[in-house]
Amino acid sequence: MSGALDGRLALVTGAGRGIGAAVVEALVEEGARVVATDLALGDVEALAGKLGERVTPRRLDVTDAAAVDTLVDAAESQLGPLDIAVNVAGILRDAPVTELTDEDWAAHFAVNTTGVFHVSRAVARRMTGRGRGSIVTVASNAGGIPRANFAAYAASKAAAVMFTKCLGLEVARQGVRCNTVSPGSTMTDMQRALWTEGEEEASARRVIEGDLASYRTGIPLGRIAAPSDIADAVVFLASDRARHITMHDLYVDGGATLRA
Repeated sequence: MSGALDGRLALVTGAGRGIGAAVVEALVEEGARVVATDLALGDVEALAGKLGERVTPRRLDVTDAAAVDTLVDAAESQLGPLDIAVNVAGILRDAPVTELTDEDWAAHFAVNTTGVFHVSRAVARRMTGRGRGSIVTVASNAGGIPRANFAAYAASKAAAVMFTKCLGLEVARQGVRCNTVSPGSTMTDMQRALWTEGEEEASARRVIEGDLASYRTGIPLGRIAAPSDIADAVVFLASDRARHITMHDLYVDGGATLRA
């Protein structure tokens, strides 16, 4: 789809590393200009240094509604109307429910759900007036299947999926499409943080093969996703190739959830 997004302007949150950085790179490859945001400004500045002038790095805390509105206003006044928004910013702190703190529960929803609300609301207000736009939220297959020790993460991602679908229903008549991509295990820092230090190869094998003790299926395709696998799905949904797709939740997990 080379050049499929020529002339488009995109906003990406959580763009400093992993899936977010891969999404920025994929959008740029398709001809888009990207406002790459992250809580860690240095990461998106490094990304801009790698990808060139098509990337504008900005610091953004998605939990701060005023900061989100200010950034979107500035992006549109300085760079032009936003055509695409991709919600990637997210956190994961694994723990059994009986050991989960109030702070951890609230933090998951503040970033993974309320952050999606803040960004999507800000861009949807502008996109609807223009009669066009695409919003893609990166959720998780954990939002659709129970995972031990992932209750806060899974619940926050499930909420983000349903929010995005409801938004998609509301803005469809104004030409704005809203979809989600739900990755499975992906080779990112978040994934590696779940593994035992010094046992990365064995940990990866357990993910691929599954774990009966934790009621977790393996990955039928026999590999952990690369961030680019998720980015490709995001770019497809953001492009005109998906012009008749909205309110869809696309699982990109190698078949791990055995989802129909």
